[in-house]
Amino acid sequence: MANHLDLEEQEQLDQLKHFWKQHGNVITWVLIVVLGAFAAWNAYQFWQRRQAVQAAALFDEVERTLSTSDAAKIERVFNDMKDGFGKTIYAQQTGLLVAKKFVDMDKPDAAKSALTWVAEKASDDAYQAIARLRLAALLVEGKEFDAALAQLAATFPASFSALVADRTADILLLQGKKPQAQAEYEKAYRLLDATTDYRRLVEVKLNALGVDVQGLDRTVQASGK
Repeated sequence: MANHLDLEEQEQLDQLKHFWKQHGNVITWVLIVVLGAFAAWNAYQFWQRRQAVQAAALFDEVERTLSTSDAAKIERVFNDMKDGFGKTIYAQQTGLLVAKKFVDMDKPDAAKSALTWVAEKASDDAYQAIARLRLAALLVEGKEFDAALAQLAATFPASFSALVADRTADILLLQGKKPQAQAEYEKAYRLLDATTDYRRLVEVKLNALGVDVQGLDRTVQASGK
């Protein structure tokens, strides 16, 4: 009986050796890839957490710096945030805050530069949209109407569509393009909820252009909005 078991064990061992000889390399490489990917994922998660903690600490410094009017120091801390933590939400928030501060300090070029960085580099669509809208407003103040329209022609999240249409209409009206402006105001009016104050502001602009807003309302209702 013992010999019979020994033979079975030997046969199983031989089969295992044969299987490993045929498939051992493949199994080994699969394990290496899987374990390597797992290790890389853990390392990436650790790196992200570390980045977030360090970025948060630097953001505190940003807020302290923005309480001053030292343009060089503001620029330096913003560059530190971009260089070290450009992919984090803190960098995008910093760009918007720095731009606002530079506007308050009457430094429009520096503000445009900060907003341009957020518009082009932000990973969050909403931050990109806010940056483009604010940048368009600054460009309008400098009478750079075509450049402002170019910013508004970019891709925006659907939730910003009404605001973009309204801002576009403002610029077109400044350019003397009344029909195009009216079309954009009407677009904004249709997109805005009837209960919002902003819609009433657009209504005032349409009234100033001689548009029958009640007729527009009937059109909106007929469309099922």
